[in-house]
Amino acid sequence: MQTWLRRSLWDVVPRDHRESTVALRRRQLIVIGVVLTGAVLLGISLRIEPGSVWFYPATFALAGVWTAGAFISGPLHLGRIATWDGDGRLVRPVLAPIMLGLALAAVFVVGGLIVREIPWLDQQVRSVVDFADQGSIPLLIVVTAVNGVAEELFFRGAAYAAVPRNPVLWTSIAYVIATLATGNIMLAFAAILLGALVGLERRASGGILGPILTHCTWSLTMLFALPLLFG
Repeated sequence: MQTWLRRSLWDVVPRDHRESTVALRRRQLIVIGVVLTGAVLLGISLRIEPGSVWFYPATFALAGVWTAGAFISGPLHLGRIATWDGDGRLVRPVLAPIMLGLALAAVFVVGGLIVREIPWLDQQVRSVVDFADQGSIPLLIVVTAVNGVAEELFFRGAAYAAVPRNPVLWTSIAYVIATLATGNIMLAFAAILLGALVGLERRASGGILGPILTHCTWSLTMLFALPLLFG
């Protein structure tokens, strides 16, 4: 287990993703503009009344902003990690990120049992759960997956590459700040833990595939788990 975690989250695989000064500055300017735009749209989307038909266009528009910003900013990479058997091969991270997403979801489920006993925190979570209770489940699954992919394309793709030093820290902070636009403390807390985890995956693998799989696994699991806990 220790070796598996180290190779998934800590051991940095060799790669050369260096950019020219001009390309880096261009990426940084695009990232700043997209973060500000995305934060506004995120705040708007989660202030729409649960069950409103406008929720879906707003969230898809937000995903479009993250995705467009990611690809416009410059090259993106899928990344690789070392195999578990230690034979020196590098492979695309697939199983490990999914397992990490499930483990993080389990932590949140346990935390949810505590949070629902604290009235003001319980209300914060229920305000998010209302979207699952009153929305179309198939559409919510699509929205959840699409936004998970889009957020990782941007934050662990474009934004991470735009930060020369301590990118795990700074992209995690940027992700939390963007999430705070919702006005929901519990979503911001979730962003801290998720951002740190996928940031470490990005650092280790050098790409966005691991973060995308972890994010989508976690968010889709929580989509179904939270209504059971707070229903």
